[in-house]
Amino acid sequence: MFEQRVRTTAVRERIGARVRVAGWLMTIRSLSKVGFLVLRDGWGTLQVVVTPAQLERLQQQRAGPGSVLVVEGVARDGPNETVELGEATVEVLEAIAEPLPVPLGRGLANAKLPTQLDHAPTVLRDPKRRAVLRVAAASVEGFRRTLGAEGFTEIHTPRLVATATESGANVFEVKYFEQTAYLAQSPQLYKQIMVGVFERVFEVGPVFRAEPHATVRHLAEYLSLDVEMGFIASHLEVAAMLGHVLRGMVEHLGHACATELEQLGVVMPAIPPTLPRVEFVQARAMIAGAGIGPEHAPDLAPAEEKWLGQWAHREHGSDVLLVTGYPMSKRPFYTHPAAEPAGASASFDLLLRGTELVTGGQRLHRYADVLAAIDAMGTPRETLAGYLEAFRYGMPPHGGFAIGLERFVAQLVGLDNIRQARAFPRDTTRLHP
Repeated sequence: MFEQRVRTTAVRERIGARVRVAGWLMTIRSLSKVGFLVLRDGWGTLQVVVTPAQLERLQQQRAGPGSVLVVEGVARDGPNETVELGEATVEVLEAIAEPLPVPLGRGLANAKLPTQLDHAPTVLRDPKRRAVLRVAAASVEGFRRTLGAEGFTEIHTPRLVATATESGANVFEVKYFEQTAYLAQSPQLYKQIMVGVFERVFEVGPVFRAEPHATVRHLAEYLSLDVEMGFIASHLEVAAMLGHVLRGMVEHLGHACATELEQLGVVMPAIPPTLPRVEFVQARAMIAGAGIGPEHAPDLAPAEEKWLGQWAHREHGSDVLLVTGYPMSKRPFYTHPAAEPAGASASFDLLLRGTELVTGGQRLHRYADVLAAIDAMGTPRETLAGYLEAFRYGMPPHGGFAIGLERFVAQLVGLDNIRQARAFPRDTTRLHP
């Protein structure tokens, strides 16, 4: 039945030929002498021209939106430079008479986000919702391709860990046989260990943050794109690699998702060869001068990030901005201090269109320094014995960064809520579907 099947997106290449397509019925429209079906498959949509008699048979079979069809017809030019099938025959594989819980297409905009998330198995079939997920998948592919070409090795580290990765962040506790384990907040400690094996490593995997945020930019589970590299001169070398990776991701998206990007109306971000940079203390002074916030604060608020993003676009023509030298007090224990000013870290955040997307920097690499940092936290050394072993037997200067995939996609596409960038999001209240 499906041996000669053609994807909807490939029908244009077969104008004048009779082709077979298969998929789900999206909409039915009836005029006096002709009817139109819109068929959706895993790649796109296609209009099918049918007779009133065929529409009547579909009605008799109770085949409404969501029904699974096989259609044969002649590929021909349609209106507005589209392609359609004429002289069609329609076979119903699975008839769906019950109305969809949430209408797809234009009607989806009338459904509130909680309703859309409740009915994700249906809503994700909407072409625009699917396009967002396709962009996410291609972003990961571009990430992998770019790093692979630079000699990085992909690693896979545990999601169940014996201790929290980063102090200060809440963790999900899990019963692990007769022990207590935690869902990993990041692969940070493991990817540092693996620098001692491969020098350059990356990982794509879920991470978990039990932070009680119910904002449009936080998830309890998200996909982290992690990078770590050895033998660096400073955190700015890490930032330069980040810029290279982002440009690679954007370039790949332009090739792999041209149709989806056009469908979503995406304006690709401007990421210059040299990323514009501002020191944290300078950023705070600028923010204070603009009346956006105080001059002295240990971090950046969302409104302050947005203002800095607008400044970077206005002054540098860039959709990204590096903010370097955050206070050590706001960075994890493994962060390397900056040479100056006192109390600053050799770390950075990268803002994409005014929203924090990436945190990265240089790590401590000398055994004595790592021991001192762990002791200062009050963490027993034995709980990090495996991590410490890597440093005890030699680690080079190294650093890395992590990109939150959903936040990247949300900023790229212009989504109102990060939950729309994930198929089945998890937040403070949602565990289904």
